[in-house]
Amino acid sequence: MEGLALGRTSPKRIGFLSTRFHGTDGVTLEARKWAWILQEQGHHCHWFAGLLDTPPDTSQLTPLAFFNHAEVAAVQSQMFGVTRRSRALTREIESLKERLKDEIYRFIETYRIEVLIPQNILAIPMHVPLGLAMTEVIAETGLPTIAHHHDFAWERERFAMNAVTDYLQAAFPPTLHGIEHVVINSMAQKELARRFGLGSTVIPNILDFETPAPSLDAYNADVRSEIGLADSDILVLQPTRVVARKGIEHAIELVRSLRDPRVKLVVSHPAGDEGSAYMQLLQERIEDARIDVRFIADRVGERRGRTPDGRKVYTLFDVYPHADLVTYPSLYEGFGNAFLEAIYFRKPVVVNTYAVYARDIDPLGFETIEMSQVISREVVAKTREVLANAALREAWVEKNYQLGMKYFSYAVARRKLAARLSNLFGDAV
Repeated sequence: MEGLALGRTSPKRIGFLSTRFHGTDGVTLEARKWAWILQEQGHHCHWFAGLLDTPPDTSQLTPLAFFNHAEVAAVQSQMFGVTRRSRALTREIESLKERLKDEIYRFIETYRIEVLIPQNILAIPMHVPLGLAMTEVIAETGLPTIAHHHDFAWERERFAMNAVTDYLQAAFPPTLHGIEHVVINSMAQKELARRFGLGSTVIPNILDFETPAPSLDAYNADVRSEIGLADSDILVLQPTRVVARKGIEHAIELVRSLRDPRVKLVVSHPAGDEGSAYMQLLQERIEDARIDVRFIADRVGERRGRTPDGRKVYTLFDVYPHADLVTYPSLYEGFGNAFLEAIYFRKPVVVNTYAVYARDIDPLGFETIEMSQVISREVVAKTREVLANAALREAWVEKNYQLGMKYFSYAVARRKLAARLSNLFGDAV
């Protein structure tokens, strides 16, 4: 706790930098949580990105920092899937890097930044010029840096063949003095050590378990009726985007196997940016299974509001209280925010034993319905038991909540961030 107390007496001006801080992607959500914790400790947080919904008076919007900026996308498209780049492409990358460096320096000078927290831009090469610019600024200024890495290039097949290996070795991540590297799971920690010889700290994704989850209120009480479900229906919530790695076909198979017309599968998020083939596959599976599936992405947003035709828009946290069961059959996750959300809302969860779950979460003792790539008879039987047995359900969700409090609460990040700052500043914080 000493680092905490010292951190409160010596506030720092902290700069968060990424391609975007906007919406509900994992990087944005975790960055907001870190900022809340740091501000609670007395620090001042500022924001730099190409797409922002952060407070304007503490933010610098730099459109060129967004990975979908036209100039950036044109350059990025020539880097991957090939093994050689042209001299002209190198010049374009260097030009973008220099322009971005100017913007980062302007951000540092405007807000007198004392600590840099690059969010994922030194890990996954979605924006190579920005990663290079960030690395050079750290090297030139010597500013203390906490690099928060969510996804690495080696974890994504699409980056395996590339013409920028020299850049990836230099900046994704950089091996510079004065950087505290933070990863979100132990597998990334081991790979970072093996590939780059870099030590790192695991700070998992977190939720505010100290504050009870939102419940039903006058606004969200009608979610079931608004999406066409009866109070007697069993709402199985799939709280993810519609992308192949989420394994939604397994949730469909589970509902089919339960053979109970009251069971309705509700998918909360829209399709991702990976094309329509997966949605087409799911529609075919749904038709074959003859089950009731509701895709409600048009009714779920970042905040409450109204659709263009006047219907209510709910948040995901408005939907969770109505769920009887949460399915999380993902094939791969960097961590697993939806798993934490299910625990936070005290809902039983069906979870596929993806690698990070198996290594970092399962050993902690959570009570879940586990599947391993298939919906077995045992999975179906356990699901039926959990849905039918209120006492068992209550025991599970209470135990899980307490484990969430112990391992994935804000208190965990609070302690570990204080330690990172102490490492960077010594007695100065």
